[in-house]
Amino acid sequence: MTELRDIERELWRFRRRLILAAGAVILSFALLVGRWVWLQVLRHRQFSTQAQDNRIALVPIPPQRGLILDRNGIILANNYAAYTLEITPSKVPGTLQQTIDALKAIVPITPFDERRFNNLLAQSRRFESLPILNKLSDDQVARFVAQRFRFPGVNVRARLFRNYPLGPLGCHLLGYIGRINQAEQQRIDDSDDASNYLGTDHIGKLGVEQAYESQLHGVTGYEEVEVNATGRPVRKIKTVPATPGQNLVLGVDIRLQKLIEDLYGTRRGACVAIDPRNGEVLAFVSMPTFDPNLFVDGIDQANWDALNTSPDRPLLNRVLRGTFPPGSTYKPYLALGALTEGIRTAQWSFRDPGYFLFAGHRFRDDVPGGHGVVDMHKAIQVSCDVYFYMVAHDWGVDGMAKWTQQFGFGQATGIDLLGEAKGVLPSKEWKRRAFRTPAQKVWYPGDTISLGIGQGYNTFTPLQMATALSTLANKGTRYAPRVVRAIEDMNTRRFTPVQAPVVERIDLNPAYWEVVHGGMMAVNQTGGTAAQAFAGAAYTSAGKTGTAQVFTVAQNQTYDAKDLAHHLRDHALYTVYAPADDPVIALAMIVENAGFGGMAAAPIARKALDYHLLGIYPSDEEIEKISGAKPRPVQFLYAGEREGVPPVPGAKPPPAPQASAASAASAASAAAAVRPAPPAAGSAPAAKPTALDTDAVGRYPTVACSGGVRAPLFTRFGARPDVTDDSEGVRL
Repeated sequence: MTELRDIERELWRFRRRLILAAGAVILSFALLVGRWVWLQVLRHRQFSTQAQDNRIALVPIPPQRGLILDRNGIILANNYAAYTLEITPSKVPGTLQQTIDALKAIVPITPFDERRFNNLLAQSRRFESLPILNKLSDDQVARFVAQRFRFPGVNVRARLFRNYPLGPLGCHLLGYIGRINQAEQQRIDDSDDASNYLGTDHIGKLGVEQAYESQLHGVTGYEEVEVNATGRPVRKIKTVPATPGQNLVLGVDIRLQKLIEDLYGTRRGACVAIDPRNGEVLAFVSMPTFDPNLFVDGIDQANWDALNTSPDRPLLNRVLRGTFPPGSTYKPYLALGALTEGIRTAQWSFRDPGYFLFAGHRFRDDVPGGHGVVDMHKAIQVSCDVYFYMVAHDWGVDGMAKWTQQFGFGQATGIDLLGEAKGVLPSKEWKRRAFRTPAQKVWYPGDTISLGIGQGYNTFTPLQMATALSTLANKGTRYAPRVVRAIEDMNTRRFTPVQAPVVERIDLNPAYWEVVHGGMMAVNQTGGTAAQAFAGAAYTSAGKTGTAQVFTVAQNQTYDAKDLAHHLRDHALYTVYAPADDPVIALAMIVENAGFGGMAAAPIARKALDYHLLGIYPSDEEIEKISGAKPRPVQFLYAGEREGVPPVPGAKPPPAPQASAASAASAASAAAAVRPAPPAAGSAPAAKPTALDTDAVGRYPTVACSGGVRAPLFTRFGARPDVTDDSEGVRL
């Protein structure tokens, strides 16, 4: 029996399958459309950027570092191009050592080059290109290029290198650049300036190079390069050139700087010269020096050991970090304060016995029999210790600290360099904080007396001494010193002056100032402690000598430099400003372990002032007579259109290296015509304004008085133990 087909049932099944198939097709297309919308519409920007990044590589173009010039346009730091042999570790087949050993057969790679490369490798990422040999010659480049196919991941690259053409001259001021270490890289990565250091592997480490890193570095450029799927460049799409760093003009006269360094010779010390009219630093000398070029490519171990272990400590910036007792150069500030606070009058005098007796202890003068009858003018002129022992005893430590702090002692000057030490301006509160045991925290009267001659706990940097002297010279305006005089404006291509900010204005009574000023002028004239050094000068000047001992001399002992090791001998200090009536330079200096300031330091200052004021540069024989060493010859290079440097405002060519006798006499006579000459011997002294008479204080008997308070006995050269506060600098 034949079964009949159910047509309707089969049609229903067919339609159901068709609907399901159509639904599946529609759903599939819907998913495809949705995915397309997701990729091409909703996420278009993200994936377009990724695709563009895969197709286009950004290659950074490091900027050329800005030049550093002296005030007359002499180049102190510049750049030059050279080839380097570099290895990208991630692209090297096999081991790095195998590649390096193979390279040694082509180019001379020394053990030092290998050690430096390994140090860089430990601080870098494997995909970074690292130099193994710098400054290749043309012959070395040609030999490597001929066999380049053997060394995947090794390339020759042109780089700019920093150069200090004058070598050690001014090294502590300029600083140097070095390769970026891990800590510096982390700081850069965390800053807003991270992208500006792509492709840059060096950064300023010290001095101007460090303080003005943002101006000197410039702005990094880049190239947009199209690459294929394997990462190989296909074509260059766009180039945004790097913006060179700004050129800097320093206030320093490098010829004056060189003269002072030559006059120091092999002796240690520091000297700072400031223009008291505006705070510009004219000279910044720390001796001994070092060659900053050693650090640019990475210093080798032998040179590092020689610098780091030298007892002369050439790496120490004595101007910023070295702290010294100011010695008698501190006395003019105490004299001015004693007048202002009513501790003394200008007319008050006493007969100096050569010592100040307190609690059974004699605080001695350098003249055993004393200086005779002494008033304030003479006390400054002959540097009478006993006079200032008495001033300090009557005044007290806190009063002296409050007054001298206005001149910048014991605090950062605000100079536009990093790493400045504050030194120590002692007070009772300072001693309570600085020492640990209750007995050490007590302030004794003997502590105060030593401060009167700039000894005891007083320790200041040469920069603070120069800043204070500049403030005294301009009658009360304290500037924050500035080493950079002008910065190039990259838009106008002209130099924009940098103004030193005024930190404080001190209201100095003109009559009191004239008393101290007159005493300081007498220091450089007949009868003064620096008269020999300034004999016959064609200009007037106001100075103060100082001698600071570095260890304690017992009461029953006599100081004799011949019996002491060199490092235990006195420091020689000298401060001076000139011309006396209208100062344009204030100079403070110290020569370590050199003895009396008038003999060791003042002659250096005299030659420096002769050059700065009269243009007289001493002969090599004169320099060698003072320093004991022949000056090192250097060649000065001037920046100009070849380096793309705009005209330096106020620049002038230096004088001839050695002035003739005729030109020196001509300069001296010309200066004498416009400068007041020193008074003739035997002539009556000019009348000076005197301070207000205050009879209520400062009346001592004709012999030195003794104190009735029993206290621990302190010598005049007492010093505090070492402490761990870095801001106090390095006591020398």
